[in-house]
Amino acid sequence: MVSGTAPFTPSPATAPSSAPRAALALANVQYEKKGPIAYVTVNRPKVLNALNTPTWTDLHAAFEDAKADASVRGVILTGAGDKAFIAGADISELAHVDAYDAEESSRFGQGVLDLIENLGKPVIAAINGFALGGGCETAMACTIRIAAEHAKFGQPEVKLGLLPGGGGTQRLPRLVGKGRALQLILTGETISAQEAYRIGLVNEVVAASSLIDRAETVLKQIMANAPIAVKFSLEAANKGMDTSQSEGLVLEASFFGICAATEDKKEGTAAFLEKRAPQFRGR
Repeated sequence: MVSGTAPFTPSPATAPSSAPRAALALANVQYEKKGPIAYVTVNRPKVLNALNTPTWTDLHAAFEDAKADASVRGVILTGAGDKAFIAGADISELAHVDAYDAEESSRFGQGVLDLIENLGKPVIAAINGFALGGGCETAMACTIRIAAEHAKFGQPEVKLGLLPGGGGTQRLPRLVGKGRALQLILTGETISAQEAYRIGLVNEVVAASSLIDRAETVLKQIMANAPIAVKFSLEAANKGMDTSQSEGLVLEASFFGICAATEDKKEGTAAFLEKRAPQFRGR
């Protein structure tokens, strides 16, 4: 993340609820729900959806709402227009921050991306153009990344006298390996969607015209499965990456036991034996 943002005060987490929720009024992010899918669109196309303080705040609010709303089963995150997903920081803001404000904004941005990564629900990044700096970091925090053919990726912070501040030095090596990650971070080079796919940074590359349709298809495939099993699968993988393999296996076994006690497990196994489609209820 190349971001020059002022200090933030994150809003408190909200417990999940199935009660109707008031629509959010956000200045820099479009947020709408269609059935079980929430659509989050960074909406600053004139500046290639660059991240500034209000935009980070809006993203935080949108994903807190998606996490708390039990009717939301998954999220698609994209950028407005056809040129950029998120092209990085708002440099006009970044140029004026001091060391204290830069560290505070980095920590808040990291917190927003941790929220996305650990939402407990799948988040599909539909990458419709430039994903640079904080845009690349935002995409990496998502569960699955689907890129349009013209998308570009990179961590150009070193060219501004900085380093990635939104998790780029941590998530990129985990996704593509330390050597390739350091090459991208230290050179600041920009790579194509095809190269991003080759090194494992994105899951798929599709035509721009089918980007959202493909994101919806993948998300619906996930949402057809047991919600509790999906939630714990995400948590096991995310937490396991930060532990030893043996500790991760203990966590996996624990979650396996939890899922085995659910109504969804009974329904899933019964449906398989009865050769019918399961009807999961998230219980």
